[in-house]
Amino acid sequence: MTHPEQPNTEPQNEELQENKYLRRIRSFVLREGRLTKGQQRSLDLFWPTMGLEYQTTPYDMKAVFGREADLVLEIGFGMGKSLVQMAKAAPEKDFIGIEVHKPGVGACLGEAETEGVKNLRVFEHDAIEILNDSIADNSLSTVQLFFPDPWHKKRHHKRRIVQPEFAQLLRRKLKIGGVFHMATDWENYAEHMLDVMKVAEGYSNLSETNDYVPRPDHRPLTKFENRGVNLGHGVWDLMFKKVN
Repeated sequence: MTHPEQPNTEPQNEELQENKYLRRIRSFVLREGRLTKGQQRSLDLFWPTMGLEYQTTPYDMKAVFGREADLVLEIGFGMGKSLVQMAKAAPEKDFIGIEVHKPGVGACLGEAETEGVKNLRVFEHDAIEILNDSIADNSLSTVQLFFPDPWHKKRHHKRRIVQPEFAQLLRRKLKIGGVFHMATDWENYAEHMLDVMKVAEGYSNLSETNDYVPRPDHRPLTKFENRGVNLGHGVWDLMFKKVN
């Protein structure tokens, strides 16, 4: 690793500086809730077959899943209910979830077992490190980022995960034609996402109006989202395709 005081003399330093920035920024607060007995049981029973540990070299996902299939990665799946629903509804695809909160990981594993879902694996680790180190370049068909922490105070906007450096990290990991799908119920964050992605090199907006897309059928309507819609809150979906 290059020492931070070493001068920028090599072309690769630009990418190195970008990775150092991404590793330094934390877009989440680790609120480690107490595990229920059911969540702990699910972790004990199902992590050995469905859990993936962070590693510094990319996984061979064909070996992990025992087949070659389109690979969908979701960042921050919460309690995992909608991720499990999507995996169950698309058995022809393979799904990877990343979540830093252990209770959510346990809940997701239990839900997957209950629903008989076999095409899902999960990480309990920081998404930026997973993307940088454990996921191969040009390997993902879809990256999903649904309802991330909006960091609504202006002084905290720099902590939002959708930033120019993050867009380019995902671009490296997506296949040509792969899609970065975002959703938020904060209009200001939706505008921020749109501003970042509109000028992001190598992407094309899938919106016919060059802004937002209707919620696609494959993204489940969560209880939280449905409650917000009933209260008159908006939800914005954005989908950008990697074109080069």
